[in-house]
Amino acid sequence: MLVKFGFLLLVISFVFLSNNTLGQQDDDDNDDDTAVYIVTLKQPPIVHLFEEQELKQIRHKHKKSNFTPKPQPRNNSRKRHGRSKIPSVAQSHDSFLRKTLKGETYIKLYSYHYLINGFALFVNSQQAEKLAMRREVANIVLDYSVRTATTYTPQFMGLPQGAWVKEGGFEIAGEGVVIGFIDTGIDPKHPSFDDKDSYSQRSYPTPKHFSGICEVTPDFPSGSCNRKLIGARHFAESAVTRGIFNSSEDYASPFDGDGHGTHTASIAAGNHGVPVIVSNHSFGNASGVAPRAFISVYKALYKGFGGFAADVVAAIDQAAQDGVDILSLSITPNRKPPGVATFFNPIDMALLSAVKAGIFVVQAAGNTGPAPKSMSSFSPWIFTVGASSHDRVYSNSLILGNNVTIPGIGFAIPTDDGKMYKMISAFHALNNITSVDKDMYVGECQDYENFDQDLVSGNLLICSYSARFVIGLSTIKQALDVAKNLSAVGVVFYMDPYVFGFQINPTPMDMPGIIIPSAEDSKTLLKYYNTSLQRDGSTKDIVSFGAVAAIEGGLNANFSDRAPKVMYYSARGPDPEDNLFNDADILKPNLVAPGNSIWGAWSSASTDSTEFIGEKCAMMSGTSMAAPHVAGVAALIKQTYPQFTPSQIASALSTTALLYDNKGSPIMAQRSFSNPDQSLYTATPFDMGNGFVNATAALNPGLIFDTSFEDYMSFLCGINGSDPVVFNYTGLHCSATNTTISGFDLNMPSITVSTLNGTQIFQRSVRNIAGNETYNVGWSPPYGVSMKISPGLFSIGLGETQVLSITLNATKNSSSSSFGRIGLFGNTGHIVNIPVTVISKIAWS
Repeated sequence: MLVKFGFLLLVISFVFLSNNTLGQQDDDDNDDDTAVYIVTLKQPPIVHLFEEQELKQIRHKHKKSNFTPKPQPRNNSRKRHGRSKIPSVAQSHDSFLRKTLKGETYIKLYSYHYLINGFALFVNSQQAEKLAMRREVANIVLDYSVRTATTYTPQFMGLPQGAWVKEGGFEIAGEGVVIGFIDTGIDPKHPSFDDKDSYSQRSYPTPKHFSGICEVTPDFPSGSCNRKLIGARHFAESAVTRGIFNSSEDYASPFDGDGHGTHTASIAAGNHGVPVIVSNHSFGNASGVAPRAFISVYKALYKGFGGFAADVVAAIDQAAQDGVDILSLSITPNRKPPGVATFFNPIDMALLSAVKAGIFVVQAAGNTGPAPKSMSSFSPWIFTVGASSHDRVYSNSLILGNNVTIPGIGFAIPTDDGKMYKMISAFHALNNITSVDKDMYVGECQDYENFDQDLVSGNLLICSYSARFVIGLSTIKQALDVAKNLSAVGVVFYMDPYVFGFQINPTPMDMPGIIIPSAEDSKTLLKYYNTSLQRDGSTKDIVSFGAVAAIEGGLNANFSDRAPKVMYYSARGPDPEDNLFNDADILKPNLVAPGNSIWGAWSSASTDSTEFIGEKCAMMSGTSMAAPHVAGVAALIKQTYPQFTPSQIASALSTTALLYDNKGSPIMAQRSFSNPDQSLYTATPFDMGNGFVNATAALNPGLIFDTSFEDYMSFLCGINGSDPVVFNYTGLHCSATNTTISGFDLNMPSITVSTLNGTQIFQRSVRNIAGNETYNVGWSPPYGVSMKISPGLFSIGLGETQVLSITLNATKNSSSSSFGRIGLFGNTGHIVNIPVTVISKIAWS
């Protein structure tokens, strides 16, 4: 079920499985608890058998091949890699299963081999126990569900005058970089993904380091891919095996039946100058952040049910084999992973291996804010992005006859200039055979046969907006059709008082109309309307309708809003380390980026967002929209610095982030569902991470922090009880790690301490990638903490490294989070931003 809280959110219930459609044996075994399990073996995967340069050579050896889908179930591990041949890996898995489950019926969904060594399997609990007892098996995890978490934002981010200019113009911005999207697929016919870009005379080069393929199906025919959209696959074995896959709606192909994947891909890498026309109204021309980047799609989420970890891991594994440079995931798990730490789950551990292979991974923070510890992206090797606003606003207004103006939303034309029209409530326009007793939702204007056309004709129809609109049982489009059939001049939607906490995007309307999103403003409208009614003194029947109004229309944008600000739905830190909500010594989110009211491409087959049915573009909100903005900027960084590691890209993004909005004031954050702009407070690192993405500065960071795979391993091995779990996922023993470290010891461009007990010393190492420069070190300590940094001044040459020693001392006992900051100010203009966060403080007497 797709539920829009303005932002796109797929709510997935945990599905209880049935075996009667799966051909399971009917014997004494108990098949009622059959489920999908992700099984990892003790032998390391390919990515942990080779060094990074060897992995690049293995990936880049591949030759493109034609692909014809095989009947289900299929195995997506088809390619040969270096010394390890994929068929032998899959065959060894099959041989192991035949021996372990001899004579029993089971379904193997995938063989994983590149990032993790194992397979996804559909078995009952007794069979799972047999597998768990085998010495070859490292770990068994029950599969779990996941969910999906621009014409103007490039301008707001300063790309045309900044980052694009540094890259040589939008014509080559992102060129040569492959962004992989794990999402709901793509509509290949959308002009955002055409390889014949009318705004550029340059042809797309062939990405020599990429070996992905395009599936060919009736929904995704030959020719769907081109020199821009260079890869497309789909992964749905877990859903198919569960019996919940609906091929007519979900499409057994990379084609996007939802719209979400098409939207996110266009934000990161859509072509420049694509017209945005909705309801025959023009809203300018769109561009992706890296318009010349390549796109490869790995569809693992679906309209009807969301997705499952087994399919997502298969998609990640394949994307890494194919040779993507960047992975963008606008998806989050439906629950916090169980176990010793949130970091130990199949998706995060597969992404750790992807990072080792040199792939930068960006993930949406989740749309579960503004509560603390609502973060759904946990691990330090993943770059987590929250959602902010930008300064473009489409405003609509209702001018009442008593000279009161009520703000609203809606992409609508105005009523006749200067002319007031009589308003009539749907409840007062019912015909003789309709009553509220028969239809309690009649006020939502969904059936024109309920109304008296003579009463409505030539007037503004007032309709109620309830939770039924949020879940799709009622639609704006249907109400507009009813109003047109009744010859109404326009429609005014007032907010049901029980609808709160929802971000309602401006909605296309093909007649004058407005939605009043505020319950308080809706009360103002209804009070004016009701006091303007004239009733018969004895019968109390309505004699005449005295309320009049005019709709100003909402097609024109203004750019005066204070921005960016962190949206209330954007998930917040602290980062939960485990299911007990203990705090991790890791800052999340890492950054915020535009995620609210974002124009992007839309799938031609999407029927879920009724207001955009049949449209080529849609406006969506959420951290899903923020993450691909950062993926696009990461592509620009990768283009400028091809040898940058994932942690170096993360450093460039983080240290250059903006701390102030377009009015020169500190970035603010919304902290409540209702009337969010009336509950703003100064954003903390738990709201915005290092700050708001600064694309231009990220291309010239001056100093960079570097964190290696070995550092992440030392961090994981430092978690109590982690030794067997680390081995389960990587095939590597913690005993081979020389040292163990805490999260706050990772060489990241932030310091987060969950408990500061007395005095602690932290070190950070920076490397100069610019010219010779002298840096002054400034700092402001968190409340209840004293801080000292050495050295306070240093000169550093190109390629040189400087170690900073940061001493934090708790001066007050407190369990409340407090925030400080370190700034490195170079004499040639580089500024390095390092947030410092301390949660609990224990002062020594």
